[in-house]
Amino acid sequence: MRRHQAWGAVAGVLAVGIGVISGELIAAALSPSVTPVSAVGSVVIDVVPPGVKDWAIAQFGTADKVVLLIAMASIIALAAAGAGALGSTRRLAGSSIVAVFGLLGIAAVASRSQSTLVSYTAPVLALFLAVVLLTKLLAALRVWGDAEASAGPPIGPPIEPPIEPAREEQPVTVAAARRRFLQGAGGGAIVAVAAGAAAVQVRSTQAVVTGQRAAIRLPGTTASVPRPAGSVIPAGADLGVAGIEPLVTPVQDFYRIDTALVVPVVDPSTWSLRVTGLVDREVEMSFDELLAQPLIERYVTLACVSNPVGGDLIGNALWLGWPIRNLLARAGVQPGADMVLSRSVDGFTAGTPLEALTDDRDALLVVGMNGEALPLEHGFPVRLVVPGLFGFVSATKWVTELKVTRFADDAAYWSTRGWSERGPVKTSSRVDVPRSGASVPAGPVTVGGSAWAQHRGIEGVDVRVDGGPWQRAELGTPISVDTWCQYSMQLELAAGSHTVQCRATDNTGEVQSESVLAPAPNGSEGLSTVTFQVTEAG
Repeated sequence: MRRHQAWGAVAGVLAVGIGVISGELIAAALSPSVTPVSAVGSVVIDVVPPGVKDWAIAQFGTADKVVLLIAMASIIALAAAGAGALGSTRRLAGSSIVAVFGLLGIAAVASRSQSTLVSYTAPVLALFLAVVLLTKLLAALRVWGDAEASAGPPIGPPIEPPIEPAREEQPVTVAAARRRFLQGAGGGAIVAVAAGAAAVQVRSTQAVVTGQRAAIRLPGTTASVPRPAGSVIPAGADLGVAGIEPLVTPVQDFYRIDTALVVPVVDPSTWSLRVTGLVDREVEMSFDELLAQPLIERYVTLACVSNPVGGDLIGNALWLGWPIRNLLARAGVQPGADMVLSRSVDGFTAGTPLEALTDDRDALLVVGMNGEALPLEHGFPVRLVVPGLFGFVSATKWVTELKVTRFADDAAYWSTRGWSERGPVKTSSRVDVPRSGASVPAGPVTVGGSAWAQHRGIEGVDVRVDGGPWQRAELGTPISVDTWCQYSMQLELAAGSHTVQCRATDNTGEVQSESVLAPAPNGSEGLSTVTFQVTEAG
């Protein structure tokens, strides 16, 4: 009995696995932005308490979505195994359990704002396939069990039965029943592995949109026109200190924190951006129309509000886009508005203060990053970049709508979950070298890192050793007030353990806070601190 229940568990995992993977493949072809797995994951992300999200980001950083996918796969496998084990003894129980979970998946797809009628095809077919496969595998397992029951306990060595003329409905031997089940299970395993590999490949390439992105030729800059400050790296910006994070973050290393479990796949040929709400006229713009605008390039440092003191959820890139203030001027903002609610293709929303999108800062509708079209995971085809604000209120990826409204009338995704409404970036700095726990040789010790206060700029960085007096460090030439800058200092330190801290002062005279605060709800505060060992000379 237990052996057959174990095989039933295997049948459940195989049947449900094939169903889930097939659903993902079908969705990749018909509805790539809404798949059964991504829909369920998005519901989980939406309903878990904010504290759990904060913990996950603090523990796993940019790997939080991978961890969630692994957890979901584990839960699905356990539920499928339970359904199969129960179904091995109760004829309809296994299929009923799978059906309930399948209906929950369909409901999850229905809850996504970007779902269309075709989006239901994948979860419905996945459910049908999982139930049919489980039913057939469990039927074969029961035949095996019945054959064993009919054969009774073996007595002595097996004796080959005499060859008899073929008769209708001969009883199935134990060996034949076992072979049929194992062949079905083995074939299912092969199909699951092949389909899984295909799903990973399809999802990672999304050939049509990936090809469209590769074919995009972003507008270039005119050589005869001097490039303005903020679009070029000045001499002295890079201090050349080994171990400091690069002044410009490579695309592959740029952090990614968002609510999209699976990267939305957006066809640029059908993408459009609508401006709605408190405007004189609604405006709609296609991707080609956006590319035809006079685009500008600006270096802007983005930071996540979940970044802990000394953390790495921050990066600096060269962004290519069109000023959002130009689009809002075209729509005509009505009096009384103070917020723009941006909406992503996956339903995420961010509430940005209207003034940050209409003043002289370069808040952009971005189409390019570090000289190439936006990567899919960073918002292709279009995202927002707003200097001076944390990303959760400003950096909407895969953006499709800008609703001009009021903070009193609308609430964004994170502001309904306990985070602040306006999210200004705080004056902060970080020690990159030496690394905490490192051992460095005796002699001059170089301390260095980065400091930032987007849209205010950094005036100076101070360093102190072992709680002593603050000393002013060398500051790299800032690219602009909207980017981080590097700092460094050489120290003569005796052998032994030492602790180094840094603090920044921005161009308004505000000194980085020494009070220790967690990221929620306005961003972390405190001093980046590292402890390292200086070794004896020789």
